Amino acid sequence: MTDTSWIPDLGNRLGPKYLALVHALRDGVRDGTLTQGQRVPTVRDLAWRIGVTPGTVARAYQIATQEGLLQAAVGRGTYVASTAPRLGPTQPLYIDRAPELDRESGVVDLRSPQLPDVGQTVAIARAMIEAAGDIGPQYLEYPGLRRDRTCRRAVVDWLSDCSLGPLCEEDLVLTHGGQNGINIVLQCCLRGDRPVVLAEELAYPGFRHAVRLNRAEVMAVALDDEGMRADALEAACRRTRAQVVCIATEAQNPTAARMSLTRRQEIVSVARAYNLQILEDDCYTVPCSGLPSLHELAPERTWHVSSLSKTISAGLRFGMVVCPTGMGEAGRLAAQHSYFGLARPVTDIVTRLLVSGEAARLRQAAQDKMSRRLDMAVAALEGQDVTWQPGLSFLWLRLPAGWRASTFARMAESEGILLRSADEYALIDGHAPNAVRIALAGGIPEDRFAQAMACLARLLANPPGDLPV
Repeated sequence: MTDTSWIPDLGNRLGPKYLALVHALRDGVRDGTLTQGQRVPTVRDLAWRIGVTPGTVARAYQIATQEGLLQAAVGRGTYVASTAPRLGPTQPLYIDRAPELDRESGVVDLRSPQLPDVGQTVAIARAMIEAAGDIGPQYLEYPGLRRDRTCRRAVVDWLSDCSLGPLCEEDLVLTHGGQNGINIVLQCCLRGDRPVVLAEELAYPGFRHAVRLNRAEVMAVALDDEGMRADALEAACRRTRAQVVCIATEAQNPTAARMSLTRRQEIVSVARAYNLQILEDDCYTVPCSGLPSLHELAPERTWHVSSLSKTISAGLRFGMVVCPTGMGEAGRLAAQHSYFGLARPVTDIVTRLLVSGEAARLRQAAQDKMSRRLDMAVAALEGQDVTWQPGLSFLWLRLPAGWRASTFARMAESEGILLRSADEYALIDGHAPNAVRIALAGGIPEDRFAQAMACLARLLANPPGDLPV
């Protein structure tokens, strides 16, 4: 393995320096300037050579490593691992933990919200039995573009209190959960080589994974206490030729912010001025605020994504996209080319749950139980800088002096409590504040949840320098 004095030329490359360096690495591998097994300069050395910060080089190396172009080895440095990017995702979106292992180990997982069982399993089993009685020759055929219309009609009724504007079943695409919905929207909207998608600088990690799968680049837009800033969005539009912006208006994940009407109107004005398509994420459904959604304000360009994962069951993998006016057929065509539409057993089960009113009853029962957990968490964290909303299944905790997010998450883990630090939500070019997200665990006993919250409160009161040895 030989050393290299490789110095990339970033002068004519647009966009952030770290992305320009990633492109230079890709081009160097492609044109043979960098060969497999060749060592690249250290982070500090390359930063000094090209006049950027070490953090810029580190970000570029991280992306190239995730793609499989580079590989880091202790004692050997960083070197070219492959002459082509690695295909497919490089990390899991959801960390699967067996509930029985958590029960045995005493671990309390507060990384992702966990719905309580308020009768979903019984209701789903009953719907399965009823659906089985109606199985006929139609189960031998592909789902098709229109054969899920009855289910879509039921979903329209389910969404009737969401301030989406006029809506009919022809506006909908049924998906395998919200993440699949995001992918369908990007497949419909992205055009050309290396398209750009804008997202909140702290965002649901699924956005950046979906963007990468669709061969696009994601760039961060600054936030404030209402969510995405309209002036920052406009500045990003001037710098790039972005085609899509991903926004959560009702419950920003992870900060729990809700966007005001004025801010929503400003966002829409920028999107119209720069011909942006809007992906509105409403997967963390909260009680209706009465404010119009972006889809209601800009029906000609807003794709509204939601699912049943946070309200009824994550295991059903049932989501929906409310398409812009006249784009429903295009959305369903994209779904058909991707997965031929949802399987009949899924749509039959969900239709029964929705039409019977069972889904609405279960949603309310789960929300009531999760609200009690939320009250417990807010009470335990009294005096701390916490953002939350009634009906939302997570809180955003800004840490007091003496704590760093990564340190707090590690200390909580040593106590058997799993959290997500702000770092996990920051885009590569985004800023990670000193904060953690605490999700509500509805699947564990209340006393165990209360003990976990009391433990977090104790940690907050005793920063590392004051913790007993």
